[in-house]
Amino acid sequence: LRHFCHRRVSVCIFLISSHSLLMQVHVRVYATVTSVMFWKFDLHTSSHLEALLDKEDVTLAELMDEEDVLQECKAQNRRLLVLLCQDQSMQELVRLITTEPPTGVEETKRFKYPNIACELLTSDVGVINDKLGNEEPLLESLYAFLEQPSPLNPLLASFFSKTIGNLITRKTEQVISFLQKKDGFLSLVLKHIDTSAMMDVLLRLISCVEPPPLRLETLTWLNEQKLAQRLIELIHPERDEERQSNASQTLCDIIRLSRDQASQLQEISQPDPLLTVLESQECVEQLLQNMFSGERTESCIVNGIQVLLTLLEIRRPVVDGVMDAQGFERSYTVNSSILLAIQPHLIHFHQLLLEPPKREPMLTTLGVLEEPLGNTRLHVARLVASLLYTSSASHAVVAQELCRLNTLNLLLDLFFKYTWNNFLHLQVELCVAAIVRPCAHEMRLQPGLVTQEKVKPHPDAAPEQELNETPTSELSDRSENSAHNLMVTHLFQHCQLVQRILEAWEGNDKIQSDRGMRRGYMGHLTRIANTVVHNLEKGPVHTQISSLIAGLPEDYRGRWETFVDQTLSETNRKNTIDLVGTGNPRPSSEDDMESPFPKELTIQQAFSDYQIQQMTANFVDQFGFNDEEFTDHDDTVFEACSKERIQPFDDEEEDIWEEKEINYAPAAGAGFSAWDAPVSQPAATEAEEKGWAKFTDFQPFCW
Repeated sequence: LRHFCHRRVSVCIFLISSHSLLMQVHVRVYATVTSVMFWKFDLHTSSHLEALLDKEDVTLAELMDEEDVLQECKAQNRRLLVLLCQDQSMQELVRLITTEPPTGVEETKRFKYPNIACELLTSDVGVINDKLGNEEPLLESLYAFLEQPSPLNPLLASFFSKTIGNLITRKTEQVISFLQKKDGFLSLVLKHIDTSAMMDVLLRLISCVEPPPLRLETLTWLNEQKLAQRLIELIHPERDEERQSNASQTLCDIIRLSRDQASQLQEISQPDPLLTVLESQECVEQLLQNMFSGERTESCIVNGIQVLLTLLEIRRPVVDGVMDAQGFERSYTVNSSILLAIQPHLIHFHQLLLEPPKREPMLTTLGVLEEPLGNTRLHVARLVASLLYTSSASHAVVAQELCRLNTLNLLLDLFFKYTWNNFLHLQVELCVAAIVRPCAHEMRLQPGLVTQEKVKPHPDAAPEQELNETPTSELSDRSENSAHNLMVTHLFQHCQLVQRILEAWEGNDKIQSDRGMRRGYMGHLTRIANTVVHNLEKGPVHTQISSLIAGLPEDYRGRWETFVDQTLSETNRKNTIDLVGTGNPRPSSEDDMESPFPKELTIQQAFSDYQIQQMTANFVDQFGFNDEEFTDHDDTVFEACSKERIQPFDDEEEDIWEEKEINYAPAAGAGFSAWDAPVSQPAATEAEEKGWAKFTDFQPFCW
């Protein structure tokens, strides 16, 4: 019947209109309405299930063996629902999803009944939700799953998580009241946190509780149970890697969800208690102490840095929502307490760049890499880049410490050492861009943070650090300057950015002239050079950059001018030529250059944000179609589309005898090339004549 209805609709549409646009609108509206009517009004033929329901001694197993039992349940077959909602049937369904099936059967058949039972319990049918959520014995049976010894069966854990999550959304008050009576609930969930399904249970409690007052009450209860502190305790070198990873991911999800919900629920004046604790200086210090206590393992450090990166997020890349003027969904201000907690531990992160956890040699397509960069050093580079993009009053303190430790110089050393690691190259490029292209606001050094006395080097600092450290007296003399001005001076004078660019470029040219392979960092080096050139001409610190370049030794200053006018200009010209077209450089938006937060950072979190979006409060409501979608407003849209003018076909016949101009292809040997420009071209701007490209023009060439 459903196929017949669809065909009938299609035939009617074809007869109504011959225009493809109208036909598509008709198909979408009426075909979907037909599908909804099929389920809502029970417009399907009777199945073998009806015969089973006529039997007096029919069993639950017999019903679950039927292929269409789930469809009949969603169609709210009254006789089926009466049978399923009996106490014995509900207890059996809960038992199936919480008890290990007998062994000796192949996996596909072994979990057949538990899977069907979970689908029936989470089919979002009102009578089933009411029965399961209002009956405390059923909730007790479901809760007993958490009391099983570790490790839990991951498949059964997913069934439990899905069922309890559906109840949290549909029977919120009853389930929250039940869980609050259980003193050991949070302890049991954290005990099984090595099973990823337990993370979903916690996130449901944070994101899927409505209305807002009840949500605040739930968050307060979780905070009183010290959820944040107990999750941080799990990020410790003595814990297993799976437990650390899940705890870190849970903390990151809580931070993002709490910030998103706080921005959406403006009517709630009280701050989110969990987010307040996580952003506190005490909490961040505890996390850092765990990371650097005892043996420094890569798992603990990386998972800890993941939490810090989430706390330092100033903007969230949009996945499926409304963007702001710069392509981001929302922006946040970094709490100063986070930076104050991180600043004393920057020496430890610097030391990790010098002495990371040991790794075995790695076989690559270019040979054996004796000392791989490692995930630890890559995450430290990401942390430094994020710190440079923060907009907090304590940014100056971090800037001073990074200059004192000479961390940027070390990152540049790694940039050129690991020729083929573009993940590292991107982070170093972002660090340079954050310094020479700062945000619109200026962070001023706070009086009292720097004394006139010379600060002694940290006892754990390496000897080479002491040689490269910036004297504190110099920092105190600049106490009235902005933090970014301090970083700019450090980057050009102590890190010798211009000299490094010139030497690396000349070294690559020499290698290529000997028929060697082009260095893997050249794309990022080109973008760094263009960033310097553009901010040399304009920007908040262009005067300072100009004076620093003017203060270079005469030899380097001349080489830099030649490099900009000739080498870099020619490279930009080649990189900005369209593969097929006129050969004009592609235009780039000024907004891209002025944005204080590069678009590259959006890629790093896309997958994480995709996972987070599934845990929104209205996820279950938004799944599939709602009856409200098929109200009169759809007819309004349909009528508006119908009234759109469609240009009629031009029925005038072409005069085949009309004389036309014929353009011949160039003769052989005429030197025709796909790069040839047309005869007439618009006048090029001054920047185009020089061949300088914007920072964003080289994204496709950055491998």
